Amino acid sequence: MPKARAASSFLSVTLNRIDLDRGDRAVLRGVAWRIEPGQRWLLVGGNGAGKTQLLKLVAGSVWPKPGRALRRYRLRGEIADAPAGVMEEIAYVGAERQDRYEHYEWNFSAREIVGTGLYRTDIPMNSLTPANHARIDAILARLDIRLLAARRFLTLSYGERRLVLIARALAWQPKLLLLDEVANGLDARNHARFLRFLESSAASKLPWVFATHRQEDVPDSVTHLLELDAGRVTLRNAMRASKARKLLQQETREFSAAPPAPAPDKLGRRRVLVALERANVHVDDAHLLHAIDLTVAARDCWVVHGPNGSGKSTLLRTLYGDHAVAAGGKVLRDGIIPGVPLETFKLRTAYVAPHLQTWHAPKMPVMEVVASGRYASIGLNEAITAVDRRHAERALRRFGLMKLRHRTLAELSYGQARRVLFARAWAREPRLALLDEPFAGLDRATRADLTRRLNDWIEDGGTCVIATHHKDEWPRRTTHVLELANGRVMHRAGGEA
Repeated sequence: MPKARAASSFLSVTLNRIDLDRGDRAVLRGVAWRIEPGQRWLLVGGNGAGKTQLLKLVAGSVWPKPGRALRRYRLRGEIADAPAGVMEEIAYVGAERQDRYEHYEWNFSAREIVGTGLYRTDIPMNSLTPANHARIDAILARLDIRLLAARRFLTLSYGERRLVLIARALAWQPKLLLLDEVANGLDARNHARFLRFLESSAASKLPWVFATHRQEDVPDSVTHLLELDAGRVTLRNAMRASKARKLLQQETREFSAAPPAPAPDKLGRRRVLVALERANVHVDDAHLLHAIDLTVAARDCWVVHGPNGSGKSTLLRTLYGDHAVAAGGKVLRDGIIPGVPLETFKLRTAYVAPHLQTWHAPKMPVMEVVASGRYASIGLNEAITAVDRRHAERALRRFGLMKLRHRTLAELSYGQARRVLFARAWAREPRLALLDEPFAGLDRATRADLTRRLNDWIEDGGTCVIATHHKDEWPRRTTHVLELANGRVMHRAGGEA
């Protein structure tokens, strides 16, 4: 196929004088940008810079302020100044789409979800033909996730779900691909799979835009970079991957030169806050944890790591009380004896996890989200009280969020919403923090700020269990390390377990 004809088979997008408001807040101002077939854009900027809203505007799901704005699409020689005729040709993958499956409990198999991309539907509505199955198999093989085909979506790890949705986007055969922080939550193996896919895309004229905060996410195939700051374009240029990585290079974190953790014998005998003994956990007929032994004592700081699907999130949800331990195993929680409700433990425990962003209503005010942490509930059963407000404001100040208190979750970026979850978790003074990939989707400044606050809390005597893929996110005072694979303990290090 001649190059000109191949290029015309993909979308080009022109934006000029684009302003976008959400509520009474300016989100984008004066944006000018052009995406052409064969271009592979990196979209960067801090949390709240407007990246997600810009991608949604390109996708046609939000509209700019009326007036002088130009939003023009060209496909196969046809020009449209509205997205209505081309929206079906654009595939968007991001946290919100992934969260939709959790919110609506769409628990189809990975194969079925990839199949919805062939017919461009949200849920399976068409019988898959042999040709469809062959196409799905090829896409799964391209991303090296064939073993996930029969698995139910909600039994997959966060990172595995993300790869399935990327496969769905490929089945869509889009003319433009928009990727919003899709590398978040991927372990090293799946991250490498994702980068291989981006590298292979250079063989076609498919244009894509990939929003990210991390230099290790930058593929060699990137051709251009757009930077946003407070809704305005600050940099827009052709750029090699090496230069893009330098621009995103993370600053040295205060915990990167971590001092040695205190020896267990110097900590003395400490109260056990939560423990598992021979814990087996089943979710939707899947055996996710196998004979886990774990003891978390006061002032411990456990880091849990392992590949996607290894059981990290399940372990934290089991400690918190969202999953039960099968007969023959035990879960012990400080102060929880027969007749004492589990909520007593939850009220003393800070819990931050990706699914909590899904469970809160988008229109819920930030103040109420944070106040709900006093009750370990999703939302408030009654109107917010003066005491609730006082505790919520204290938590908001603690995490530097007072300026967001009058907004709703829908008005926040994904990273800002994650920061609100931290404030919610600390609406009471917790004794124990269970943190599941807490820094996913955060820009480097926000990560540095939150890790400093977490380190200070741990230094003051807090107890922590954190699951992460990134060693540079380990707290400064890490005392124990637990490695999981396929729901089993592969390695543990540190003090007495």
